[in-house]
Amino acid sequence: MGAAYFYHLTRRPLVETLGMLLEKSLANGWRVAVRGVDAEGLSALDRALWLGREDGFLPHGMAGGAQDADQPVLLTLAAEAPNGPQCVMSVHGAEVQAAEVGALERVCILFDGNDPEALQHARGQWKALKDAGATAQYWSEESGVWEKKAETGGAPA
Repeated sequence: MGAAYFYHLTRRPLVETLGMLLEKSLANGWRVAVRGVDAEGLSALDRALWLGREDGFLPHGMAGGAQDADQPVLLTLAAEAPNGPQCVMSVHGAEVQAAEVGALERVCILFDGNDPEALQHARGQWKALKDAGATAQYWSEESGVWEKKAETGGAPA
């Protein structure tokens, strides 16, 4: 059974944190689906990931191509990803279900802590997953380093 990790972004931009998490996921041997809510937002992430660090390459693709099933990282709007991910990363408020959390190795929910709407949406996701009995961790970078601030898990209410 997996866990949902909530990443409260306050210091680093989304693409930087996403890149770090994607590298760690690939190092674990996981395929990843990055789930967004709009094509424009995912296209911007795609461009930023291609222009990423000079000392590394992050293999990824946008959903809708002939090679979707072969992508180690697939950026998608859909809940189902043809690359068979072990990890889903939710960006821009993409929805995640408790059943996914239990079925995958990891679900990462990245949200902008400086955006009141994103913060409220993440709080709602936390409550929904907690109420469904999913294991979840809340991570904050407020101090300048990532620290686990809360953890929940157990039987549904």
